[in-house]
Amino acid sequence: MERPKKKQVLLFHCEEAEELARKVAAHSGLVKLQCINWRSFDDGFPNLFIKNAHDIRGQHVAFLASFSSTAVIFEQLSVIYALPMLFAASFTVVLPFFPTGSFERIEEEGDVATAFTLARMLSNTPISRGGPTSLVIYDIHALQERFYFSDTILPLFVTGIPLLKQRLQLLPESDKVVIAFPDDGAWKRFHKLLDDFPVVICNKVREGDKRIVRIKEGDPTGYHVVIVDDLVQSGGTLIECQKVLAAHGAAKVSAYVTHGVFPKKSWERFLHKSEEVEKAFAHFWITDSCPHTVKAIAGKAPFQVLSLAGSIADALQI
Repeated sequence: MERPKKKQVLLFHCEEAEELARKVAAHSGLVKLQCINWRSFDDGFPNLFIKNAHDIRGQHVAFLASFSSTAVIFEQLSVIYALPMLFAASFTVVLPFFPTGSFERIEEEGDVATAFTLARMLSNTPISRGGPTSLVIYDIHALQERFYFSDTILPLFVTGIPLLKQRLQLLPESDKVVIAFPDDGAWKRFHKLLDDFPVVICNKVREGDKRIVRIKEGDPTGYHVVIVDDLVQSGGTLIECQKVLAAHGAAKVSAYVTHGVFPKKSWERFLHKSEEVEKAFAHFWITDSCPHTVKAIAGKAPFQVLSLAGSIADALQI
């Protein structure tokens, strides 16, 4: 069967995702960056302008979004709704981090599923000349959220785990790596992608009024243990896992999360301090799915950024 030809993609982006967009374009000669004027009226509402709108006709178009706060979602949805209506041949939205739902627990009548609300908003994106919009999301937090989207959009769920595996192969003792999951949810989400590594599974057990992290399965003794999860908020669970793994003989402990959210500068808890380096994480890998975090942790040990640029460039060709 003859492979489909590679396509030229016009890539628009929000202001926050400009650096990542430039990396995507640098990775692929088939991606051409485009501009939007992100202006506001005096009352604060968006006054947006898509440059060279006539050039979009008949072209494959994509938009790189970042919903880092509620303040920027409306203006980006306005652009997302407008672009496919400019007679684009196809339209793809790349939203590396789908932010809603990471804290939500629908446990009683009255709880509001905002992840479902955002999925409905994105599902209402107009179709282009080529059909429904494609939506690329990395490591969505709750697996059931993939079913929140309607048939009017084509969600493509991808993962940042291949970036981690590539990085682990570069470690001096790559054969002495064990993957640790902080809970059963992380194990269910990622274990099939990391089944060529020995595994440790942790979980939280209740002791009185406290929830304590314990090792449920596996042995970290003498290994470089890498804790893997989809996202980090305050980082409390990762720190407790690190303590338990070290106490059970791990030679050193590192962490990987696709989405480094870190509200209220909680990344500061992981910085290397001269008097505590031996107890700290050896490496903390994140992707650039949360651009504000990438800027904040630049050049600060133990953080290292694994860019999604190449993976996004590949996804735009699907």
